[in-house]
Amino acid sequence: MKTSNTYVIILFMLVTTAIAAQSDTQTSVKSEPLITDRPDATEASSTVGKGILQIETGGVYESFEENSIKQESYTYNTTLIRYGILDNLELRLGWNFVEGVTKVNGNKLANVSSGLSPLLLGVKIDIAKEENGMPEIALIGHVFPLFSAAQDYRPETTGVDFRFSVSHTLSEKSSLGYNIGAQWGNDSPEAAAIYTLAYGYSITDKFGIYAELYGDLPEDSFANHYWDAGFTYLVSNDLQLDAYFGTSITKGQDILVGLGASFRMLNER
Repeated sequence: MKTSNTYVIILFMLVTTAIAAQSDTQTSVKSEPLITDRPDATEASSTVGKGILQIETGGVYESFEENSIKQESYTYNTTLIRYGILDNLELRLGWNFVEGVTKVNGNKLANVSSGLSPLLLGVKIDIAKEENGMPEIALIGHVFPLFSAAQDYRPETTGVDFRFSVSHTLSEKSSLGYNIGAQWGNDSPEAAAIYTLAYGYSITDKFGIYAELYGDLPEDSFANHYWDAGFTYLVSNDLQLDAYFGTSITKGQDILVGLGASFRMLNER
């Protein structure tokens, strides 16, 4: 796909330029709580740090019913592995194990689909830190290779996406984050702009809540808009639990419910 090849070249140039420009100034994270890319759709605007391994996983249930036909999706594994190879650059590997069920008038059909969706392979790089009124910014890019997917979830074309992740500290307890980018996938050559907007608030040092709007705007079809909300609980600086729910604003999703956990392993050397 020509668009994908062009994207990969552009992404490589951006990453190379940013690495050269970014100094190795990230402070130690050992005494700070981990920052995760879940549970919301808004990716965090910071990397994990050099030599740090962070694993974020969970499960999701989604359903949509129309004309007595109900589509249910159970994602039993939403693992994202993040590893920092530089203070400002992380590698990303993710995969989902999905089971899809169709019911007609409440009766479950026999054609249940299951297996791995395409792997997520990507990078995140810090571009700017928050200072002097300017936000923190990171660049994220992913490729979803065909060979990695089970037959039931294998698309005809390789998917790619990129986004800029931006965050603003509003107060000691609240923050605003948003992502802007584009994606190519779902067996369609058309590009789709993607956006997210999330507000987070810390009730205590352990409990946090958030609310979010997100969606995509394909070039030649209708836009899709969603919302979700949830909470996080920080068990320790290196372990966080989360729960969330949501639905679509436009047609396409009746309910979304998820649970998850994230933990961080620090390199003590």
